[in-house]
Amino acid sequence: MTYYDIMKRAALEVSLDFSEEMYHKFMVYMKLLKEWNEKINLTAITEEEEIIKKHFIDSIKAFKAEPFKECSSLIDVGSGAGFPGLPIAIVKPEINIVLLDSLNKRVNFLNTVISVLELKNIKAIHGRAEEEARKKEHREKYDIATSRAVANMSVLSEFCLPFVKNKGYFIPLKGPAVEEELEAGEKAIKILGGELKEIIKVEIEESDMAHNLVVVKKIKSTPSVYPRKAGSISKKPLR
Repeated sequence: MTYYDIMKRAALEVSLDFSEEMYHKFMVYMKLLKEWNEKINLTAITEEEEIIKKHFIDSIKAFKAEPFKECSSLIDVGSGAGFPGLPIAIVKPEINIVLLDSLNKRVNFLNTVISVLELKNIKAIHGRAEEEARKKEHREKYDIATSRAVANMSVLSEFCLPFVKNKGYFIPLKGPAVEEELEAGEKAIKILGGELKEIIKVEIEESDMAHNLVVVKKIKSTPSVYPRKAGSISKKPLR
């Protein structure tokens, strides 16, 4: 089975169309990722098949959660090399997407990919979540805030939920220890205005990998004291 076939199958499994043009964009993205990774640390995953499965398909499978299918605005917090935000932008160009990262070198990489792929629906910004979430242009403005491999649920909820509008969603991509994390993060989610709706198990084609989508609905505004100042969130997580 070719890479194109595997990706098309993954997209169809979450009811997405997948074209050869999209596939071409992913291949260019992969080429840029490998080139830049020699200069700055973007990913420990460097084999092509692994990049496709662990980065591209992993990101596309976010659409297993229904809110992604109805979403018009999304912020990817701590986007790193662009996952899951950039793959989402490629397969669903009608969503307006912001990639937020605190390291300028990574933002330069993201902007290069956006420019080379001529993506019109997405921008990368340099900033810290705890500062950007206090700005009027970002506070409670997004249908979805998502994130992958950034922090545990207690910490991540404080980074992400302030970006989410009322009745919107915080949907992080999480690994196998999700139940433990949610137990520790339950209070934080509630304090920040969220309510856990479901955990969706996701499998990746042609592999034994699996992850979880944690679907948290925003049911009330985040109190103005959150997010707290840099450092406090990680040192004293809400419990």
